[in-house]
Amino acid sequence: MAEIRNWTQVEMNSLLDAISEPAALISLDYQIKAANQAYYQTYGSTPGILGRHCYDVSHGFDQPCDLAGESCPLKLCLETRQKQRVLHQHQTPLGEEHVDVEMSPIHNQQGDLIAFLEILHLVKEAKPRAAGGGLIGRSSAFNEMLALMRRAAPSEITVLLLGETGTGKELVARALHDASPRSAKPFITVECSGLPETLFESELFGHEKGAFTGALGRKNGLVAAAHGGTLFLDEIGEIPLSQQVKLLRLIETGSYRSVGGMEPQYANFRLVCATHRNLEEQVKAGAFRADLYYRISAFPLHLPSLAERREDLPLLVEALLQRLPGGEGVRVAESTLECLRHYAFPGNIRELRNFLERGILLADKGVIAAEHLPEFCRKASAPGAEQQNQGLFQPGAVPLPLRELEKRYLQELATSYPGDRKQLAQELQISERSLYRKLKGLYSQD
Repeated sequence: MAEIRNWTQVEMNSLLDAISEPAALISLDYQIKAANQAYYQTYGSTPGILGRHCYDVSHGFDQPCDLAGESCPLKLCLETRQKQRVLHQHQTPLGEEHVDVEMSPIHNQQGDLIAFLEILHLVKEAKPRAAGGGLIGRSSAFNEMLALMRRAAPSEITVLLLGETGTGKELVARALHDASPRSAKPFITVECSGLPETLFESELFGHEKGAFTGALGRKNGLVAAAHGGTLFLDEIGEIPLSQQVKLLRLIETGSYRSVGGMEPQYANFRLVCATHRNLEEQVKAGAFRADLYYRISAFPLHLPSLAERREDLPLLVEALLQRLPGGEGVRVAESTLECLRHYAFPGNIRELRNFLERGILLADKGVIAAEHLPEFCRKASAPGAEQQNQGLFQPGAVPLPLRELEKRYLQELATSYPGDRKQLAQELQISERSLYRKLKGLYSQD
C-alpha cells in the first residue's frame, strides 16, 4: 500500500490514459485510486469515483461481489496472484451493460502485491436489458455462453455452435463476427439444409461459363463472397456425405476450384458452423465424416435452450415486442407471462416470437392476454396439467386425438429426457431419423 500512496495522481492517470478502454487502479481493499477518461465516460464522474469501492461503482453493492452472489475477479486475483477474466453486468448511466472484466495484479520490486489494474471490455454484441438489436439475456446460462463466445471471438479458431432449433445460432454467429478483427468484412451465411446436393459445389465455390447446362456466365461462390470475413455454415449436419469431402479439402488446404475451373483459388475466411444435430452420433452412424467433425469442432459452444434460461423470459418478451412490427406499445399481461413460464418451449425463442406475433394481432386493447396464446400452450401450462398428464385418460374427459397426444408427449420428452437423441430413439423403438423428423415438425401443423 505504501508504494501506491507514493504515486502521484498524475503518474497514475498517465499510466491509465495509455489504455483506450475503461481502466482503473484499485487498491487491495477495493478502493479506486485512479481511473482513465474512458472509465469516467462509462460510469460518470458524479458522485466522485476516486476513493469509492469498485463494487459500489460498478454494481451499487455495499459489499464485495463474491459476498453478493457474483464471481469477484479481484478476490480471484488476490488468491491466485494471476490475471483473471470474468463476465459481469455493470450499472452505467445508460443502464446495465455486459462487461468483460480483466483484472491483473501489480507487484513491487520485492514481489509484493500492491494493487490491481482493472480493464473493462464493454460487450457491444449483447445486452442484459431490452435495448437495440443483437443478443439479449442476463441468466447464468446465457452469461456462460456469452463469456465463452467472447473468448473465441478475437481468434481465428473454428467455432461449432450447438443447440436446439430456435436458440439463435445465427445471432451468436453474427456476434462472433462483430467481436472479431474481421468485423469490417463480409458475414456470409450458407443455409446447408436448403441447399440441394446438385448445387452445393456451385453455390459454395462458384462456376465458370458453360460448366453445366444453364451456366450462362461466370459466377463467384459464397466462399469468394466471404473473403476476409466470416463464412457461417448453418445446419452443417445436413450436408450430404458425398459433398463433405469437398468442404474438408477447402478447410484443410485453404484453396478450391470453381465448377468447371482449372486454376486453384485461395480462400480467406473465418469459419463458424452450427447444427442442432448430435454430430458425434452421426459420425458413429457413418452419416458425417469423422475428419470433418474434428476440423470444425475445435471450439464447441453450447447455446442454452429457453428452458435452460427461463429467467430470461420476461426480458426476451420485452425485447421481442420492441422488435416486432406492431409490437410498440403492446404489453403482455402478468397472467400471460405466468402461462408462458410453465410452457416447455420446444421451439425455443423462435416459438416465443411466433406466440408474440400472434398476440400482437389479437390484442385489440394493446395487452396480450392468456386467451391470445395458442390453445396447446394454454393447456400445457394450465394448473394441474402435469398431474392430468400422468394418466393416459381421465374418466369423463374428452379423448384427445392421437396426433395431439403424441405431440404433447414429445414436448415433454424434448425438454426432460436425460439422454441424447439416439438413446431416446432407441427407447421409443423408432429410427433416429424418424425421431428428428417428428421433433422438427412438432408444431408445423399449428
